[in-house]
Amino acid sequence: MTYAINESIFDTFPKLESERLLFREYTKADASELFNVRTHPEVSKYLDSDVPQSPKDIEKRIALIQQAFKDKNGITWAITLKENNTLIGDFGIWRLDKQNFRGEIGYVLNPDYWGKGYMKEAMNTLIHFAFHTFNLHSLEANINPKNQNSRSILLKLGFQKEAYFRENYFYNGKFLDSEIYSLLKSDFV
Repeated sequence: MTYAINESIFDTFPKLESERLLFREYTKADASELFNVRTHPEVSKYLDSDVPQSPKDIEKRIALIQQAFKDKNGITWAITLKENNTLIGDFGIWRLDKQNFRGEIGYVLNPDYWGKGYMKEAMNTLIHFAFHTFNLHSLEANINPKNQNSRSILLKLGFQKEAYFRENYFYNGKFLDSEIYSLLKSDFV
């Protein structure tokens, strides 16, 4: 059997949709809304990265996201509501290991939209894309062990815990633990 990642997805940014959501490319105009999401205390406490100080910091993040797509190293979608185009979060596949058909996922959702099934809907759509359009074999998620919501959504989608790394990540003067989850294409129903 011959395996190949579908790199043609990088020719034009793939817009996707689900029942209630649209997934599109980020633009500089999204900086203010994304700033509000990433600086929310319920979100930022689990990101284990510097909290943006202004929308200008987010503009730099958006530029990096756009460059990763141009370089064919990753893809991140802005998640918006179909009904009014409100940006509620994002989902990305990055740290691509093309040789092994594997990518790491990252995701964030505005807490105002937690508990409404949006993240499960988004992840189902985007994981389907990763396996059936992009042709990845496996996905990985690296989470803060204290992030019960993230763990819960991963388990609901069939991810399996592969590892618990003790103090493997140094951030803000502290060594932090990480949990690693994975999903194989054959696991995704």
